[in-house]
Amino acid sequence: MTVFNFISLLGGLALFLFGMSTMSGGLEKTAGGKLEKILKKMTDRPIKALLLGVGITATIQSSSAVTVMLVGLVNSGIMQLGQSVGVIMGSNIGTTVTAWILSLAGIESDNFFISLLKPSSFSPIVAFIGILLVMVAKKSRSKDVGSICLGFAVLMFGMEMMSDSMSPLSEMEEFRQIMVMFNNPILGLLVGIVLTAVVQSSSATVGILQALSLTGALSYSMAIPIIMGQNIGTCVTALISSIGVSKNAKRVAAIHVYFNLIGTAVLLAAFYGANAIFDFAFADSAIDPAGIAIVHSIFNITTTVLLFPFSKQLEKLARKTVKESGGQKAFIDERLLNSPSLAVSESRNYAVKMGMLAIDTLLESVSLIENYDKKIADKITENEQVLDDFEDKLGTFLVKISSHDLTDTDSNTVATLLHVIGDFERIGDHAVNIMKTAKEIDEKQIHFSDKATEELAVATNAIKKILELTEKSFAENNLQLALDVEPLEQVIDGIISDIKSRHISRLTGGNCTIELGFVLSDLLTNYERVSDHCSNIAVCLIRISESVFDAHEYLNEYKTSGNEEFTKKFKGFKEKYILP
Repeated sequence: MTVFNFISLLGGLALFLFGMSTMSGGLEKTAGGKLEKILKKMTDRPIKALLLGVGITATIQSSSAVTVMLVGLVNSGIMQLGQSVGVIMGSNIGTTVTAWILSLAGIESDNFFISLLKPSSFSPIVAFIGILLVMVAKKSRSKDVGSICLGFAVLMFGMEMMSDSMSPLSEMEEFRQIMVMFNNPILGLLVGIVLTAVVQSSSATVGILQALSLTGALSYSMAIPIIMGQNIGTCVTALISSIGVSKNAKRVAAIHVYFNLIGTAVLLAAFYGANAIFDFAFADSAIDPAGIAIVHSIFNITTTVLLFPFSKQLEKLARKTVKESGGQKAFIDERLLNSPSLAVSESRNYAVKMGMLAIDTLLESVSLIENYDKKIADKITENEQVLDDFEDKLGTFLVKISSHDLTDTDSNTVATLLHVIGDFERIGDHAVNIMKTAKEIDEKQIHFSDKATEELAVATNAIKKILELTEKSFAENNLQLALDVEPLEQVIDGIISDIKSRHISRLTGGNCTIELGFVLSDLLTNYERVSDHCSNIAVCLIRISESVFDAHEYLNEYKTSGNEEFTKKFKGFKEKYILP
């Protein structure tokens, strides 16, 4: 064992970790924002949450990443603490997939097809496919698949480097003497905990252990406590991520720790107790990569089977031990930035909440025109402040997301949301303007003529409809409803123009006053601006779906006289909203 073997070991470890990071990132980007929707909707039952934890962790190849994700979701109030328990248990099973993939490195056979399963045989092919996709593919999803392939190939190459650098150890007597020390289960447990805490990936440390097992110096009795320690060590990542978060978010990390601690204590005692009675023959025999994968799987599956019926008790234990005040609930927890697609999806959910608040506030302000209420007016002012805060915080978060490596779809979504939240904030401003006009009408006891009242009612109904279409199309991402917004916006422009013309005629005929004209003009101007913002939001939705980046070009094309769809919708709304 020379210094060059040690250098090769470090290089192999670096490639292994880099490959795992690249592969996990590619897998997560490919999964996209679906992760968040699945996590929120499929954790209503413990068994579903368990299976979900298995599936997601097997997909993104990191139980630590899943737990950090859960801390962020619980801290943001998106998930309840109880929903996270099953996912945590499932993630421990899902993480065993990596060990099985890495166990292929130990395959030895003269058979061509069996030898082809050995990573050193097929990983160069996977690497070649990966680099072709990254360099040639135009679609971001194809490039992500290429990153997954490259990450996997680099990971396996790193595994081979570590194995080769460790092979001389099998001939060193000093190394054998050191390995004998690991017959002490407490020492093995501590080594597993510390190594995983440093590397912050149980999959990586299992890979290191599998590479070490190829020297033939590692027995089952040595490996078992190390593997159990690795499961405890992986909790460190979750504990770090829980600093400065809410009580419930801290409890997610606590559940993760309790699950692994209890599982390790029970199974370690069971194994050594049974070994003392039955003297297992395999305990002192050499373990290989496949054996490590088997032990890793048995430990995680058995722990889950044992503790799954006690999910509620684990939750209660976490609630009893985590009593400190903790941090305040985050607007959107920045830990979600570790999963950019998840962060983008959650940002959109917050934009939907912002839109609903803006539109509800506008509708409340419209109701004040006929019946002014100070309580409602005060609420409108408060909502406008909330909307300003929404835009500031959500905009800042979106800018932070944009600095990450995003898919084309996520990049377009971020750009769209940055525009849309500005429109929602402006709708809130117009709600305040309308509220102030309603207050002026009430204080000055202004009364519109019957004709003006009827005309204003038509405009108000049209505004209510465009707000309804905008809210529903954005919340449901419904493009068909979004396509209805622009024709209605054009009809509203025509209605407002006609009302203003009619008012001027009444003014010149002496049937109306200038003061009434100013009030009416303020209302109509705000109506017109609101419909413009609704149009902007609808266009943004259509842009992201059709990859159209010039809004003006799209609008001009959609509104041309030759566009039958637009013409049909325009005529339908024009017939529905006719001035008396």
